[in-house]
Amino acid sequence: MFVVKQFLFALAHLFDLLFSLLYLLLVLRIILSWLQIDYYYNSIIQAIYMISEPILRPFRKLPLQFGMFDLSPIVAFMVLSFLHSFVVGVLREMAYRLAY
Repeated sequence: MFVVKQFLFALAHLFDLLFSLLYLLLVLRIILSWLQIDYYYNSIIQAIYMISEPILRPFRKLPLQFGMFDLSPIVAFMVLSFLHSFVVGVLREMAYRLAY
């Protein structure tokens, strides 16, 4: 049981880091959208766009654009935050219950 408990704690930590990285990439994507940078010539910016686009794409199908303001990143943050707390919370709770 000790090994399973440690595995669940490690998995929770891994998901915590993954969601933190996704938050950071979304923030960078938002900042890059404000700047007029041609992302075709920079491989780092291309990677940021390639990773963040599948997250934002489902929310862009919703009517979340008001004039020049796109609220899809805000909704994406809320959904990611919910998933973050749910997934990490469930894994940690399972690990705690195995500890006792």
